[in-house]
This record gives sequence, C-alpha cells and structure tokens, in this order.
Amino acid sequence: MGLVLVCLAWGLAAGVLLAARGLARRWRQGRPVRVDWVAGLAAVPRRYLVDVHHVVERRPEAARMHVPTAGGLLAGSVALMLAVLPALRGSRVYWAVVAVLFAAALWGAILVRRRRRPVVPSFLSAGMFLWLPAALGAYAGGALLLALGMLAVPGGGASPLLLAPLLLAVGGAGGLLVQFARGPMRHAFAGTVWLAAHARPGRFGGGRDTALRPLDLDAPRLGALAPSDFAWTALASFDACIQCGRCEQACPAFAAGQRLNPKALIQDLVAATRGGSAAEPYSGSPAPNAPPVACRGSMDAPVIGVDAMIHPDTLWACTTCRACVEECPMMIEHVDAIVDLRRGQALMLGQVRPGAAQALRRMRDSAEPGGRPLAARADGLAALDVPVLPEGGETDILLWLGEGAFDLRYGRTLQALVRLMRLAGLRFAILGEAETDCGDLARRLGDEATFHLLAGEAIATLKARTFQRIVTADPHALHVLRNEYPALGGHWTVQHHTALLDELVTGGALRLAPRDLPPVAYHDPCYLGRYNGEIAAPRRLLDAACGTRVEMERHGMRSMCCGGGGGNPISDVDGAARIPDLRMAQADAAGAAIVAVGCPGCTAMLEGVPAPRPEVRDIAELVLDAVVTA
Repeated sequence: MGLVLVCLAWGLAAGVLLAARGLARRWRQGRPVRVDWVAGLAAVPRRYLVDVHHVVERRPEAARMHVPTAGGLLAGSVALMLAVLPALRGSRVYWAVVAVLFAAALWGAILVRRRRRPVVPSFLSAGMFLWLPAALGAYAGGALLLALGMLAVPGGGASPLLLAPLLLAVGGAGGLLVQFARGPMRHAFAGTVWLAAHARPGRFGGGRDTALRPLDLDAPRLGALAPSDFAWTALASFDACIQCGRCEQACPAFAAGQRLNPKALIQDLVAATRGGSAAEPYSGSPAPNAPPVACRGSMDAPVIGVDAMIHPDTLWACTTCRACVEECPMMIEHVDAIVDLRRGQALMLGQVRPGAAQALRRMRDSAEPGGRPLAARADGLAALDVPVLPEGGETDILLWLGEGAFDLRYGRTLQALVRLMRLAGLRFAILGEAETDCGDLARRLGDEATFHLLAGEAIATLKARTFQRIVTADPHALHVLRNEYPALGGHWTVQHHTALLDELVTGGALRLAPRDLPPVAYHDPCYLGRYNGEIAAPRRLLDAACGTRVEMERHGMRSMCCGGGGGNPISDVDGAARIPDLRMAQADAAGAAIVAVGCPGCTAMLEGVPAPRPEVRDIAELVLDAVVTA
C-alpha cells in the first residue's frame, strides 16, 4: 500500500507538470523577454517567504489559512515522493512525519472552506473556488489516513481498510489536477514563474520600482491591443492571480462605482487568452456599472471593445494610484497592464476619451495641457520677485512649479514655500516661461509619443542650466523627473518640498513652534507615498507644526487616492460617487478638522468636496504659520 501511495504522489506530480507545460505554451504566445533564470529562481524562496507573505499577513486569517494549506500540501506530497526509497517506506518515523504534514494540509482545507461558507464575501470569487476545499480535503484526508494505516501496518502490508482512504486520495488528486489545469490552483505554478521572472525585481526586499518603462516608438506595434502583445511574463502574472479581492477592496474607482474592478480586469485578460469568458466563467464582482460586452477573445484578438472582453470605460477609470499593486500578494502589476492597453488605444487606434484628446492636443501644440501661456505659470509668485534661471545660468536649487501653478489656490502653496526657502537663506530660482509640461499626464494616458516630445524639451531646458537639485511641490512632476527622465538621459537629484522643509527643520535652518490647531490628518499623495516611498517627512513636519495629528483609516503606503491621477478627471468617467467625497468622509471619520496635503492635484480634488468638510491646507502653509522668526 505504501508503494501505491508513492505512485499516486508521482502521478500527481506528472499531471501537474503536464498542466504546467500547457500554461507555459500559452504564455509563450506573448512577446518574448529575456529572463535571468539563475538569479530569478535563486531569489524565489526569499521573495515568496518574505515579500509575498509580508502582504499575505495583512489579513491574519488568510495567512493562517495559507501556511498549512500550501506548506502541508507541498511538503506532504514531496515527502510521499521520497518514499520510493525502501528504507523510508519501512520507517514508522517517516510515516508519522507524512501524517503530520497531511494533517496540516487537511486543516488548511478546512480553513479554505471557512472563507466562503456559509456566505461568499463580496470581494472573493466563487465558481471553482467552492469545490477547491473538497479536492484539497479529499487528497489530504485520504493521504493522512493512509499514512496512519502505514503506521499501524509496518512494512507496507495491504489492508482492505485502506482501500477507501486510497480512493479518497485518488479522487482528491484528480480534483487538484483539474483545479491546477483550469482553476485557481494554477496560481501556484504561475506565481512561482512570475516571482522568478518579475518585470520589476527592484520591488523585492523592501525596494521600490514604479517608473513606467520607455516605449520604442519605432516598433511596428505599440502598446497592447491583444493578449499576445503583452510580454509572456505578464501573461504568467495574470494567471498568478488567486482572486483574493484585495485589489478590488483597495481600488478607489471601484469604491466610487466607476467602471473598473482590477480583479475582474485581470481575469478578463486571462479569459481572453483562453478564448473568452465561456472557457472559464468569472464568478467575482464585475466592474461596477460597466456596459455589457460580447466576452469574446483569443490570444490575437482585440481585448478592448464592446465586441471583445473589456469595455473601454473600464480602461479609462483607473487613476494609476497603484493601490491594487500595493495590496496584491502575488505582486501583479495591474497599472503596467492598464497603461500598456492605453498605449495601444492611444498610439495604434487614436482612441482616447474626448477630454483627454483635447488635453493631449494642447500639450503637443503649446506644451501645456490647458493651452495657457507658459509665461503665466509664475503669475502667482509675481509679488515675491522670484529670480528666473536663464539658459547658461547657475543656482543651488531649481524650483519646478508644475502644472498646478496656473491655479491661484496652488499659488498660495508656492508662495508659502518660497517664503520658507528665503527664511532658511536658500539660493534658488525658477525656469519661468522655459518650464514646459513634464509629460506625466500624457504618459499615464498612454500617449508615449507626446510624453517623449515633452520630456525631450524639458530635458534639453534643464541641461542648459546648472543647479544642484530640483525641488517641487508636485509629486507627479517629482516622480517623472526623478524616476522616468533618467531612461531618456535626464539625471538630477529631485526632492519633494516636504523633504526639503523637513531637512531645514531638522538641521535648524527653520525653527517651529507647534500651533494649537484642531486635529490634523495627513492625506498621502499616491505619487509621493506609494510611488516614491516618502511618508515620514510630511508627518515629522506636521508633528512639529501642529498640536494634534490623527491618522485616517487608510494612510501611508495604503492611503486612498484623491481621484486626480491617471487622467481620471479629464476622461469623463461616470461613477456612483466621487472619489474625493469618499476620501473626505474618511477624514471626517478620523475626527480631522484639517486635512494636510502635499500635492496640487490632491488640493484641487479635496477642496472640490462640498461643505461641510475639513479645511484643506498644504503642509508648506502649516509650516509657515508655525515658523519662529528671529
């Protein structure tokens, strides 16, 4: 009987390899990319046990389920395969170890069932997940009983009492093979491949890698129109999705009833590679209020459109905030996939939303999405007589004003920042009308050609001047200048204004006395927090400038977007609610009377929420109020 059990384990392994071969054959229809398999596979254990489980453990109940299920199933099966060695088959200690491992797997199967019984939570998918516990339980339970039988019958003698457990284990193994080939268990293999061949290895070990990759504009096909346009590693990442719903719960567009559910988007991409949704019906929450589509697809067929898998409205609802990416335990790059699809629509088909098309045209014509004269950007600072750095000029700090500088409200932020820099004795200047748009909006909308045009102009302007660093109060400009211009030849030290002010306060150049203010909550801008990892400096400033600071439920790396990124405000996206309204409700729930911000986009979005609501103040304004002057 012991030998039969060993054959079952090896048969299961052979079936898994055949199913994995089928998955790999499908992925290979994607765009080829070079992978360092030696380094990637060597890094998988740490990436899985540290990086993946760091995210999994944010839901303690999921971690408690995952460890015995995955650990017990894998370790128990490998242990059974080792029983080809006669010495192990005759060892009671060995069979005791096998029994313990499958007991853990059986407990895991029970926990898997509890997640969806008696009611499936809205963020979880149903379908094949509902009978996954039965397959897990049958295989683990049958193997456990057989291992206990081998303890009772030393030497591996057959017993009629072990026939039922054997049949149970065989049936469970068959069920697991189906789950692996067509169901959620395929994420075990796909996830391992994705972790080894991840498109952003810099994300692991606590690092950050958030810059969009440049596009070769001379390539015959730009962006992604069909699944085969994605890198094959991206196709593997889509199959790595276990439909846990964390991205869905984190997505601001989904929360506002806009036509995007990141989980459904990934599953639609998977279905497209398999021939449409009929091949494997999606059983989770759909994109809210999304119009119906034909749900037809193939590896080479268009994936966006009413006759395809994904409605165009879904594509433009994304704010590119990376909340979905931050919450994904398999570290899937949802935003990269969305931008690739936007690139295909914008560059190959010329199909973007009307408001976005108008902004892109203005950027190409006048290097400014609003079509306003570039000389007017610094009008808000006219009374402060800020020097303009000419071509060939030199200064210590170049103050990059950003797109928001045309707005009078953001002008108050810049005025406060300039006053603080002068109080600290800094030497700085602005570009004046030489400052063009940095291209962030064009790039998020998928128009890589316009981004390259704008970036080329900005890089040439910056290279014609000498300075030690760039400071900006716009996190979107910060991200592009710091992280995305280097790939195009622009290398500078770029600093957010809160980091500069924190440096000045810490170094004693500015002295603050905390003001007696009502509770202040800090709203983390996505492009400062999740994109650039800067969450501590703004809080240190607020602690030094304000009496009482409170945290909203979603803060830091897990903060909620204001709704202003990714071209969302100009893409005419419908929804049941407004994202900034939801965010201000979270500030109210935290007891905040003031919401501190560090981004002109966040300021505009949050101040657009109707009263009564908390007051919105930039950190620079709060710091200026708290400065102790000589």
